[in-house]
Amino acid sequence: MTTTVPTAGPTPTPATASVSGAGSVTVTAAVVPGGGPGGFDRLLEAVVGERAAAVRNVPATLTCFTDHFPRHPVLPGVLLLESMAALARTAAGPGTWRLAAVRGVRFKHFVGPGDQVHLTVEVTAHGPHRTECRATARAGGRVVATARVLALVSDETTREGTA
Repeated sequence: MTTTVPTAGPTPTPATASVSGAGSVTVTAAVVPGGGPGGFDRLLEAVVGERAAAVRNVPATLTCFTDHFPRHPVLPGVLLLESMAALARTAAGPGTWRLAAVRGVRFKHFVGPGDQVHLTVEVTAHGPHRTECRATARAGGRVVATARVLALVSDETTREGTA
């Protein structure tokens, strides 16, 4: 049986997928066509409500490198954070999830052109309207960024101050 995990972006094309007990969905080695500047390029693993892993390639052709910084190009931290959030949305499962809060973000090393970033997300709390994750980004065998909490809320959740 082939099953895909919906994401808030390009739809991954799974190479293999399986459905395990208790309704959890596992996807391995999915390719995300046109991963885009804020997402990831390849989904390695996704277990809804538990964890996800992906790879993001950083091409030298990104326009941000011309200004950030001309003599020492560095991937902006917000783009790395967006990749972590996109993977967290994948781990949260079906539905439309939006980033509500980010806590404990640490940027430890620079990510530059040509780097390949391995992203991992671990779900620490999961419910129908709110999911919290912990994320790690590694490049060149070392941790380049971490996020202690990425809090996602379902788009069906009523926003504060609205009816």
